[in-house]
Amino acid sequence: MPLAFHRKVRIIVTAFFNFLHDNPYILLFLVVGLSVWVGRGTIKGYGLGAVAGAIVIGCAIATWASYYGVHFELDNFTKSLFYYLFMYGVGLRVGPSFINSLKGDGLKFTFLAILSSFLGLGIVVLGVKLLSLPVGAAGGILAGSQTMSAAIGSAEQAITSGVVPLPPGTTAAAATAMIALSYGITYIWGTVGIILICKYLPRWWGVDARKAAKAYEVEHGVPNVDDAGLSGYRPFDLRAYRLVNSEWVGQTIAQFRQQFELYQIENVERGDQLLGADPALVLQLGDIIALGGSLDALTDHMGLIGPEVPDARALNIPLDEAVILVTHRDAIGKQLKQFSQSSIAGQVQLVGIERGGAPIPVGLETRLQRLDVMHLIGLRTAIDKATALLGKAGRPSTATDLLTLSLGMVLGLLIGLIQVPAFGAAVGLGNAGGLLVSGIIVSSLVSRVRFFGNTPNAARNILEDMGLIFFVAIVGVNAGANLVSQISPIIALKIFVLGFVACTIPPFIVWAVGFHVFKINPAILMGGVAGARSHSGPAREAAKEIDSSVPWIGFPVAYAVSGILLTVFGYFAMVLAR
Repeated sequence: MPLAFHRKVRIIVTAFFNFLHDNPYILLFLVVGLSVWVGRGTIKGYGLGAVAGAIVIGCAIATWASYYGVHFELDNFTKSLFYYLFMYGVGLRVGPSFINSLKGDGLKFTFLAILSSFLGLGIVVLGVKLLSLPVGAAGGILAGSQTMSAAIGSAEQAITSGVVPLPPGTTAAAATAMIALSYGITYIWGTVGIILICKYLPRWWGVDARKAAKAYEVEHGVPNVDDAGLSGYRPFDLRAYRLVNSEWVGQTIAQFRQQFELYQIENVERGDQLLGADPALVLQLGDIIALGGSLDALTDHMGLIGPEVPDARALNIPLDEAVILVTHRDAIGKQLKQFSQSSIAGQVQLVGIERGGAPIPVGLETRLQRLDVMHLIGLRTAIDKATALLGKAGRPSTATDLLTLSLGMVLGLLIGLIQVPAFGAAVGLGNAGGLLVSGIIVSSLVSRVRFFGNTPNAARNILEDMGLIFFVAIVGVNAGANLVSQISPIIALKIFVLGFVACTIPPFIVWAVGFHVFKINPAILMGGVAGARSHSGPAREAAKEIDSSVPWIGFPVAYAVSGILLTVFGYFAMVLAR
């Protein structure tokens, strides 16, 4: 009976794997779905994540199927397509911060990101040579230890392009499988290790990062940003008043604004008529005036016009919401508090600022940088004024400009075809590198020409998240059948030890340089170290540890630079370690 039962199970499982073999797209989406589900699981706040889960699940299913004589292999065109979409999405995201990294304080974080990336690359290449690890290990260890999953793609391209010679008896599939294996072994500590290191580095250095963060907040007015009139803490308000104060009877709206710049008359109701808010409109006794301003401003001069009235018609004024890309020359470098006397003071609510795709703490002394993204809500006239003061505006939209996407992809692929002679061979960026550069170019042109080529954050995230996880899932599935023949305890131990060293050493050196040489605020430096490793998790945990969002200030620039370097370093790790 037990033998018959096992035979039946084997028949069912074999039939299931044969079904997946004959329906590769079902196999692909099954792996991705399981990867996302497994990636959501955590143990004390730490988990694999969907990308690492894709490698594990893909390899596990393919290895399991090989025991039943079923060999999975998904086509390379699909794999490359998803990877190229991911690389273009990365370029769109990091473009603004990459541009800002070339000037001002961004240079400090740029140096730290370069230092961390080169240290990681150097340790991996040297370790692979000393430990005589198989072909493919260098790319996988770099990707896993530095938690840069995209490096898997550039490492694999070094194999498929023929740049890395394969030893006799080693196939391209086996080398690719070794990339996946090395990535899976080193990724766990690569993720957990950098989170713990960033979180506790200040303590190990004898520094109170929480105190440093609070000092920064007080010095730069982070808790009191609403004093600038661009507030995420105290929203503006709109109220209606009946004009009974004779002082304003016969005065124009423009004359009223000259004395009270913090207020904005948005509408005037006279009898059954709505007269709007023309600056030349003369106010009359009994008018219902819709007055906008910050909440504190509206309560500072009670009775200025007359009693407040709940007039729905006068208050029926549409509010506007806009995303403004900072491009105006006069706004770049300005602190938020410098807008307190501008025409938009008290008229708009600053919901938040993003820099390089990451939110940053907002304070009175926050300086605007080129290509910062400001999220504003307010009166339509004030939004229009804010646009004139700050840069280019775009209203929230779910539409994606597919024409710009297509042209950007074509441009990237053309850039990838360019090759120059070097070291006795022709060297170029390749398709992936070209698309990364194209994304940066497009994100810059968006601000320089006009607010065109709309790619909402959700659409960009789809390019990145879906592109990467599908690519990694295919790598895992294709590698699974070859893993059994390559795994040995000694190789796995060597890979883990090298990954541990490559993950652990660079953050300490980056911290020492940033703290002792550049004198960066410890709270900000925590985010800088996380950004230098191109991983948002440590910055998030650092912010929780010190109960402040200050670490995010040091994150965007370093994140953009290291993201680009570590992605392409997968290729160089393979080349240099051969």
